[in-house]
Amino acid sequence: MTAKKILMVLTSHAELGKTGEKTGFWIEEFAAPYYAFVDAGVEVTLASPKGGQPPIDPKSEQPDFQTDSTKRYFDDQKTQELVANTLPLAEVNAADFDAVFYPGGHGPLWDLATDTNSIQLISTFLAADKPVGAVCHASAVLMDVKTTSGEYLVKGKVVSGFTNSEEEAVGLTDVVPFLLEDELVKRGADFQKVDDWNVFAVRDGLLFTGQNPASSELVAEKMLTYLNQL
Repeated sequence: MTAKKILMVLTSHAELGKTGEKTGFWIEEFAAPYYAFVDAGVEVTLASPKGGQPPIDPKSEQPDFQTDSTKRYFDDQKTQELVANTLPLAEVNAADFDAVFYPGGHGPLWDLATDTNSIQLISTFLAADKPVGAVCHASAVLMDVKTTSGEYLVKGKVVSGFTNSEEEAVGLTDVVPFLLEDELVKRGADFQKVDDWNVFAVRDGLLFTGQNPASSELVAEKMLTYLNQL
């Protein structure tokens, strides 16, 4: 049986608003799904809007946020080299992959949420009946995707993502360009969540979304279950 192929798309955005601090992708939200995929025999390709090395949120490197998956990543020179050499998103062909997954971190709020290549890519995956996964802030990549009839993709769809209360808890409500929960609700999404920092992931058709960093592996597992049934 041919190995499944999954595209993972990381942010290229490094500036945390006007704070002078850095952001990027959250390591756990990349590492946990990545290893879930590769351990299941999936071929993973990495891309980002600008290509090359995507920025890592420095906070996600702090001791308090380390997990088995992040520790594995920091010991894994080969995967670090793959991360350092992501493909430019504009050069990616959806036809080459069985699914796409977006890790979060605050970075996607500034670039991937409105990236035209990403929006087109997601539309192409869905039109080909291929699943789209996102976790935490990366659920923002779904916000401005529209159906062929011109409706927002998330209208009437069950989705999750980083909540208003979680954003408040990390003290960035007034720093981020928008509150993800609010924007998804405005577009008609059935936004679902559990208490802050608990594991939560939902599926609605081809959309697989998770609430926060702790939910990233569960989103990947749900996608793998789906792909293995095909």
